[in-house]
Amino acid sequence: MQRSIHLGSTYIDDTSFCYVIAEIGHNHQGDLEKCKEMFQVAKECGADAVKIQKRENHTLYTRAMYNKPYEHRNSYGKTYGEHREFLEFGIREYTELKRYAQEIGITFFATAFDFASADFLAELDMPIFKIASGDIINIPLLKHVAYFQKPLIISTGGATMLDVQRAYDAIMPINPQVAILQCTSGYPAEFEELNLQVIRTFRDRFPNAVIGFSAHDNGIAMAVAAYVLGARIIEKHFTLNHTWKGTDQAFSLEPIGLRKMVRDLRRTHVAFGDGVKRTYPSEIDPLTKMRKKLVAARPLLAGTMLRPEDIAIKSPGDGLPPYEMDKIIGRTLLQDLDEDDNITFEILNGA
Repeated sequence: MQRSIHLGSTYIDDTSFCYVIAEIGHNHQGDLEKCKEMFQVAKECGADAVKIQKRENHTLYTRAMYNKPYEHRNSYGKTYGEHREFLEFGIREYTELKRYAQEIGITFFATAFDFASADFLAELDMPIFKIASGDIINIPLLKHVAYFQKPLIISTGGATMLDVQRAYDAIMPINPQVAILQCTSGYPAEFEELNLQVIRTFRDRFPNAVIGFSAHDNGIAMAVAAYVLGARIIEKHFTLNHTWKGTDQAFSLEPIGLRKMVRDLRRTHVAFGDGVKRTYPSEIDPLTKMRKKLVAARPLLAGTMLRPEDIAIKSPGDGLPPYEMDKIIGRTLLQDLDEDDNITFEILNGA
């Protein structure tokens, strides 16, 4: 069985272009119009999808965590609960974002952090569901979302292989439309902790699942490396301005970065080729200039039996190639040659 998945209208398998998700999260700062602008810019940059996050804050957190003081430069409230509520979108915003995404032609979906949020997104008929790294051990939520029978993307930050296997085994009997993303839950993640080779490990361990990379690192190069290793989904945090207030802004890509990442991923796909070594038309002129041919080392008379010292190897390469040297030594010239004249089989005796 070939690993594949449909995300929105896009079919993804090992031969595909990379599917790029611009993770907006809460970088919209609770502003609907700003979020719509981010959708539009992500589309212009070449992203396939945009994603935000949905939480039912009152039931998701303990009372102590909800009421915990949360006053610092990135806070939008005096308590953690107030902060989260300020950033949270409801039915009005989600309905408008869904409409707008359809209008501009980009796939929109969200991460469900709890049962109520999953049901909320299901009521909106979201085309894809995302499960964050923190919920890979939340088997009840994974099963609940799997029953929606929509493509399910799971991040694996902080997980062991046992955690990933447990999640996979819980989901697959219910819904085989699963993608697994290698992820390191540092914000930002250090390069020495990205462990991109896990992408290959996942591909071997889960041959029916599309594998991807949720990139929390700074920059764009690791996305290309992940694609080369077999990732076919790249999720990258996105913002319009690094200096905006918010915990994720600093390591998110600005538009120029997202545009370059998409460009490089598409170039990499095209550059893979088919594995057949060949000469391309664009190479012929440069190679003719650089390669070499067999020519007369000095004036030679007809009847001369060629010796190695009678033959020179010089550019351009528009004559007999040097690998034919052994086939002409010891043969006799049928005509005179000036220095640098081409030596060809036609002017030699013998077969």
